[in-house]
Amino acid sequence: MMAETVRRHYQRMLEEKRPWPDLILIDGGKGQLSAAREVLKELGLAVLPTIGLAKEFEHIFMEGKNEPIILPRDSNALYLVQRVRDEAHRFAITQHRRLRQLQLTSSVLDTIKGIGEKRKKALLKHFGTIERIKQASLAELEGVPHLGKDAAKKIFVYFSQES
Repeated sequence: MMAETVRRHYQRMLEEKRPWPDLILIDGGKGQLSAAREVLKELGLAVLPTIGLAKEFEHIFMEGKNEPIILPRDSNALYLVQRVRDEAHRFAITQHRRLRQLQLTSSVLDTIKGIGEKRKKALLKHFGTIERIKQASLAELEGVPHLGKDAAKKIFVYFSQES
């Protein structure tokens, strides 16, 4: 998963001809660093300096070095690297939540005329997933509270034509 994220990010940078970073900081130890380095090599970007910051002991790993760099606990350099890592982590979580919310609020149901937010929520509450809505019979759809027979028929016909 992490390797695919790195791949997408740097392919976008290549396409957009954006400037390259002076240093890439990976949130993780040797394994994550190794995976990221493989992706960078595949993209022809092996020249970019990359380090990994392992969370448990806050050790810094570099490619080709067996032993980690251990900065003093009260070091400003360690504090800076931790803050960068934590901010990137916060940003990633926020972005993931935003994308997930978009997925939850936009669906194939939005393309069916006459199905608004209230009916969409009622359908999802009743069936749980879009897949179960697609598999529902007309009678099952008509049994959804606040949906009505006309809307149920529209949904049934829509998904019948889709498959």
